[in-house]
Amino acid sequence: MEKKKLGVVFGGMSTENEVSVVSAESILNKLDRERYEVFPIYIDKKGNWWKYIEDGQKREFGAEVENKEKIDNLFQYLKGLDVIFPVLHGLYGEDGTIQGLFELLKIPYVGCKVLASSVGMDKVYTKIIFDKAGLIQTPYEYVRKYKDNYIYIDKNFNENILSLNEVAEKISKSLKFPMFVKPSNSGSSVGVKKVESLEELKEAIEYAATFDKKVLVEQGVNGREIECAVLGNEDVIASCVGEIKAADEFYSYDAKYKNEESKTKIPANISEELSNEIRNEAIKAFKSIDGKGLSRVDFFIEDGTNKIYINEINTMPGFTSISMYPKMFEASGLPYKELLTKLIELAIE
Repeated sequence: MEKKKLGVVFGGMSTENEVSVVSAESILNKLDRERYEVFPIYIDKKGNWWKYIEDGQKREFGAEVENKEKIDNLFQYLKGLDVIFPVLHGLYGEDGTIQGLFELLKIPYVGCKVLASSVGMDKVYTKIIFDKAGLIQTPYEYVRKYKDNYIYIDKNFNENILSLNEVAEKISKSLKFPMFVKPSNSGSSVGVKKVESLEELKEAIEYAATFDKKVLVEQGVNGREIECAVLGNEDVIASCVGEIKAADEFYSYDAKYKNEESKTKIPANISEELSNEIRNEAIKAFKSIDGKGLSRVDFFIEDGTNKIYINEINTMPGFTSISMYPKMFEASGLPYKELLTKLIELAIE
């Protein structure tokens, strides 16, 4: 069998460059080398593309990527590949931009296409589509940074230019504390804050606006954090569900990657009825954004009521050794190595 030439693209210009590097290392270690001739490609934080020379060394989280050679003719190099696995998280990797490049070059690639990638990355527009799909979400508001003020967008898409104080007052009347304030386009919980008061709300909006002009404010849910992995193009399957037990108040960037007290439970200790409902909702969410290949869908189960709320969808979830996506499919009977092969086959399909 002739080996397929597989490009594994990682790093990127987003705030999640380091997470992407760790995900790629796990993938490179697990790929079926009998099937694929692997070409690792690193994109640095400035957007330069490099051939990465695998050295088998364990790298500390955040350490500089060395052993690389500059790619001279990028398009020619990419066109020599049969398929690409873009192990990229966040802006410029998960938001449809690099997917558009691969479409133009006519190269198959793992994961969601341009529309689903861009919608899945933008939390506000994901919520708008989930609303249309009838998926239950917590109440939310969103604003856009505009010069020294903010544009408040109401439910009918009418816009009002307001000061920070006015925006915070308006949101505090429509939503209840605690709230979560998030940049609309950011991943791994970068820029996210939990707020309990009007002053904290104002500070969090200003902080989130340093990461993205569009800021989402959601009413908090007291409950359990549940995740589900989905796989497929048209015939989509869902994994068992897993539970996150964050060491911090919520599953922040530090809680995910720096705090070893954060725990996961796979499968989650919930009823079969709740589990099946979440799995069905995960597939519906994936199809509502026209997803392809893979995604991880995040939910809350409210304490006391067991009501399920969808939180968000991640179209290129982490693939580190502790990442939920591969672990949930492993617990469902699909080992990591076979999962990677299936994802590459779905890309070619």
